Amino acid sequence: MNIGIFSGSFNPIHVGHLALANYLCEFEGLDELWFLVTPRNPFKQGQKLLPDALRLELVRVAISGYSRFRASDFEFRLPQPSYTIHTLDKLKEVYPQHTFHLIIGSDNWQSFSRWYCSDRLLSENSILVYPRPGYPVDTSSLPPTVRLVSSPVLEISSTFIRQALSEGRDIRYFLHPQVYRMLKKFDKEKAE
Repeated sequence: MNIGIFSGSFNPIHVGHLALANYLCEFEGLDELWFLVTPRNPFKQGQKLLPDALRLELVRVAISGYSRFRASDFEFRLPQPSYTIHTLDKLKEVYPQHTFHLIIGSDNWQSFSRWYCSDRLLSENSILVYPRPGYPVDTSSLPPTVRLVSSPVLEISSTFIRQALSEGRDIRYFLHPQVYRMLKKFDKEKAE
C-alpha cells in the first residue's frame, strides 16, 4: 500500500491538518495516511507541548470515522529527538510491504538541506510537498523523488490555535468538535 507519513507535533491537531490529509488520500494516490505524533522535534526545542498521550488521543479522536487515517505513536518508541531518517528507516524495516511517502510543507522544503541526513532522505524516499503561503517551490529543480501536490491551502497553525485558546476565544470551527471539548476540559483541569 502507498502510505503517507504525516509526522508532527500536532500540538494540537486542527482542521488544516485534517483537510490536507483528506485531500492527499482522495486526490494524490495514497491508500492510507498515518499521523505520526512526534514526542520531540529537533527544530522545536523548548516549545511547550501538550502531553504526548493527550496529543495522540486528540489525533485519534479527530480522525475517527475515516478509514484511511491512522494515529500512530511509532516515534514514541524511537530514540529522542525524532529524526525523520531514523523514523523512515524503522518504518521500512517493520512494514516492508508498504511504500512510504513523507509529507512536508513547502516551508520545510525550503529548509530541507538543514535536516539530519537530508541527502539520504532525498535519495531513498518519496517526498510529497504541500504548498504553504509565502514558500513557493521551483518545480523545475525538484529531485525525482520529490513531488509538489496541488492541495488547497488552509493557513491555520497550531500556534494560532494555542494562542486563541489561551485568550479564551471560541474557535470551535478550527478543530474537530471532540478535540475542542477535550482541550477546553484539559485547560479547565490545568487551571484548577
